[in-house]
Amino acid sequence: MPREDRPVDRDDAWGPLLSRSRALLVPLFLLTVVVLPVWWVLLLAVFLVFLAFAIVGEVLSLVPGFERGFLQLMDSFGGRVEIWPRWCVTLPELLHEGDAGFYRARVDKRLAGWTRKEEAAQAARKAPPPGPYDVPLRDFRGVGAGYVVQAARGLGWELSHDRHSDPERVVRLRRLPVAA
Repeated sequence: MPREDRPVDRDDAWGPLLSRSRALLVPLFLLTVVVLPVWWVLLLAVFLVFLAFAIVGEVLSLVPGFERGFLQLMDSFGGRVEIWPRWCVTLPELLHEGDAGFYRARVDKRLAGWTRKEEAAQAARKAPPPGPYDVPLRDFRGVGAGYVVQAARGLGWELSHDRHSDPERVVRLRRLPVAA
């Protein structure tokens, strides 16, 4: 994890990652096409097991501490399991590896969508949409986490202070308060 007192733009970890070779990407893409649907089916099955256990668990909620333990189990499972594992390579990633413009457009599109939703909520005097506002590595690989922070600051976002970012995995953002 980067030190908080170092500027983001001076830390090499916040720069673009090296381009992966096509010889690595093609097998990973083929593996993604074969394994990812199986992965999703397994996640769905585990979810259904949790759901069935939760229904049966209503009876077991009479046992002190059961409900709290079950919720902690669900939280830890959800926090560790990724729907898109880091090794996955999608077709756009295969075709645009090393293309900084592609990744810049991906980041800008995500940030613009969040900003639009936040501003619409403010105009309607409603609560902003719930987060998390995470930009995963697959969206900023070619431009680096530093670009995400720079582009986000231009739209009124900043790094989240309660949930730290890891420039090699995810950038976590929060919206700056709007002056009334």
